[in-house]
Amino acid sequence: MKTNRLFSVLSISIVFILFTLSCSKVPITGRKQLNLIPGSEMMAMSFQQYDQFLKENKLSTDAKNTAMVKNVGSKIQRSVEKYFAEKGLSAHLKGYKWEFNLVESPEANAWCMPGGKVVFYTGILPITKDETGLAVVMGHEIAHAVAEHGNERMSQGLLTQLGGMALAVAIQEKPEQTQALWMTAFGVGSQVGVMLPFSRLHESEADRLGLIFMAMAGYDPNQAVGFWERMAKMKGGQAPPEFLSTHPSDATRIAKIKEWLPEAMKYYKKK
Repeated sequence: MKTNRLFSVLSISIVFILFTLSCSKVPITGRKQLNLIPGSEMMAMSFQQYDQFLKENKLSTDAKNTAMVKNVGSKIQRSVEKYFAEKGLSAHLKGYKWEFNLVESPEANAWCMPGGKVVFYTGILPITKDETGLAVVMGHEIAHAVAEHGNERMSQGLLTQLGGMALAVAIQEKPEQTQALWMTAFGVGSQVGVMLPFSRLHESEADRLGLIFMAMAGYDPNQAVGFWERMAKMKGGQAPPEFLSTHPSDATRIAKIKEWLPEAMKYYKKK
């Protein structure tokens, strides 16, 4: 009994120390977050995983939509770089190698890995409908990356699932578990479990930052409301209760976006 109690106390102490030593702040929002993994390691694994994903998945042959994804991506990229430069945070984007691709898949999904590695699935295009709708998603996914949500989620996973193992060690000793953790952290997979509260927080944070980035790129952030309304209709009312979802409920998300629109509109200039 005493041994178990001692173990619990030591475990809590170790987690507290790790959190204290590895606590950083999300650029722009200032929220404190736990990042145990050096950015260089995240970048290296990101580029490797991204290349592997592209080898295993078919790129779209639709020249028009592929060009649109790359064009919108480049515009959001420039707005992010400008925003970070104005805030004196350009060093935060060091090592980024931006890339935007469209892959053939019926899934309504998109994601961005560290270093600006973006993938859109063709299944989301009927919902984005046009360039502005696509910019809503692009801004949101890139916001995840620059806010280092993936690092935060990987850090949480390494603590809770792999006992605080370093990423480099985890890759060597538990490659399959590390791979699964990575895919979940960046939205390539899905998970219902211990990290739900963090995931909902990340989604809301990415919504807010994404509105700013799309506005700076010349896209009307008001159109984000329409996109999420279309997404809600696509679900046909079958979305799980909010406490079981990694995303905020549709009603919560749309209400928060409307609250953030005045802030985003300050950055909006038609181009």
